[in-house]
Amino acid sequence: MNMTEQLDLWKSDFGVAYAERGNNTIGAENIRRLHRDWGKILSRAVGPYPISALEVGCNIGRNLMVLQHYIETLYGIEPNVTVIEKAKTNPALAGVALYEGQGASLPFEDSSIDLVFTSGVLIHVAPENLRAVVDEIHRVAKHYIVCIEYFSHDPVQMDYHGRQAMLFKRDFGGYYLDCFPGLRVVDYGFLWARCDSSDNSNWWLFEKR
Repeated sequence: MNMTEQLDLWKSDFGVAYAERGNNTIGAENIRRLHRDWGKILSRAVGPYPISALEVGCNIGRNLMVLQHYIETLYGIEPNVTVIEKAKTNPALAGVALYEGQGASLPFEDSSIDLVFTSGVLIHVAPENLRAVVDEIHRVAKHYIVCIEYFSHDPVQMDYHGRQAMLFKRDFGGYYLDCFPGLRVVDYGFLWARCDSSDNSNWWLFEKR
């Protein structure tokens, strides 16, 4: 897959600045909220319970820090080399395998990881490139896919921190089902910014059959 405008931006200093913004940093309140969110999401992933997980677009690894309390083997992939190197220096992520890379070309075998997920990543993938990313997620996932993204009934493009063509909302759950009819909806919900770790996002837990 050719480099895209969106991917170039996230690999630049813009992606580093994202990691340093207050709501994306690792802090006690963020971690507490992430525990609440993942406890809720994973409570339905019981047949079988995942023992490995991959975050596509892991940034500095907030989700992976929390998931160590729930899942045995963890992987993260991130396109920004500065950000992923920062994550590798975090002692709390010493047991997590972290890679520089991008969602449309995942360095994993077919059906090799129990649960594969994104959190606020697909919204930054241009519509013409979205299928390539979800194809890779579906290919690598063995049992479950989790999608945590902004929702819109109809696809819409919005400005993002003063930049155009960098934020795309849609019904990502419906998109997954349209692309992969064999997926089963295990559960779905809403992460409210007042109480949860995500900025008013929807989440879906799919089982791959």
